Amino acid sequence: MLCAVLAEHEMVGAPALFQWQALAGNWFGVALLAWACYAVRPRGGEEDGRAQLAPGPAQLFTLAMAQALVQALCIDLLFIVLYDSGAYDRLSDQAQWAAAVIPACWLALAQLVLLRRCGERKALPTLAAWSCCIAVALAFFFAPRPPYWAEADGADGAAPPATIELSQETFEAQAPLLDEQLAALKPQRRGVIDMYTITFAPYAGQEVFRRESRMVSEVMAARFDAGGRQLQLMNHPETAAEAPWATPLNLHRAILGVAAVMDREEDVLFLHLTSHGAADGQLAAYFWPMEVDPVLPADLKAWLDEAGIKHRVISISACYAGNWIAPLASDDTLVMTASDADHTSYGCGSKSDLTFFGRAMYDEQLRSSTLSFEEAHAAARKLILQRENEAGKTDGYSNPQIKVGAAIGPYLARMRQRLQGP
Repeated sequence: MLCAVLAEHEMVGAPALFQWQALAGNWFGVALLAWACYAVRPRGGEEDGRAQLAPGPAQLFTLAMAQALVQALCIDLLFIVLYDSGAYDRLSDQAQWAAAVIPACWLALAQLVLLRRCGERKALPTLAAWSCCIAVALAFFFAPRPPYWAEADGADGAAPPATIELSQETFEAQAPLLDEQLAALKPQRRGVIDMYTITFAPYAGQEVFRRESRMVSEVMAARFDAGGRQLQLMNHPETAAEAPWATPLNLHRAILGVAAVMDREEDVLFLHLTSHGAADGQLAAYFWPMEVDPVLPADLKAWLDEAGIKHRVISISACYAGNWIAPLASDDTLVMTASDADHTSYGCGSKSDLTFFGRAMYDEQLRSSTLSFEEAHAAARKLILQRENEAGKTDGYSNPQIKVGAAIGPYLARMRQRLQGP
């Protein structure tokens, strides 16, 4: 365990906060292994006398844990070297996937061989024991423990842990928030292209996403006359009593709720999603000890279509966000992303106040320079390229993307004309 703690600290880097709740993770796998050793324990009556010579259940479990310790030490040391040298960040997605799968398979196979050699070889106990080992390996991927370390907010490491107290008071305070804030939205104005905004920050482990979500909402209110027509969904212990949680269900409900207030044929819905992103398009969610599912492009497209909202501006600030463009694109939709489908974005670490995309696109361009999303995105691309080069980004230019539907471009121009005045 100590090796795993040290290895994960190297992956996160300093400053980092230790999350003691992670110590309770993965004990179910240890219990399964103990039961497997008991299931294959040698029994009396064997002709070759193996029952008298073979280790008992406690000894077999000790051997299995010692074997796993040596293997885990080798794996953790390998990952420390990979992260310290920067080699892990240069691996392809397939290589990173293999780096996770191969050690887990090695651990499971070694346990299977040990139980086969030292335990009873009858079919039923062997099958039960092997099933336990396979279940432990699968749990490594599908029911992982929370990380030992979370990035701290700034160099002094003074940020509060990104965990929430799941008390009755917390749930009672949270339950009515979304409905209350939907009921408080300003109504649409007939003949006026109003903008309604939703910001979505589901990753509680890093402060940068909360800051960016708030900043974007402020910019949209100040520059696009969206004040009073905004929802902010975010995951953070400090906002549980004031902001609805950023969960897929809440995002779905928020879209339907906003659609019921706005004029779905006249007004514009602006959505900004900010988090870590995966190469398969998943938008990461984290809010330990709550389990929050990621959001996928197909989910968002289905919810918007269900709501019947015609005019859409969608902003995805995440790695590999280019995966969202094709599923969401339409004549009446503008989609812009912090990266293309093959590259990471930048600026989502513990030392960042805002992501590179959020700062350049919203805090600098849309806040003061222009009301055109297309112009702001074009200018932001140049700034981001310069800053990524200066920061030493090693895996290639993030290459922010934008797709402007044939109908949404002229429609947004009409809205800008009203905002800019005569």
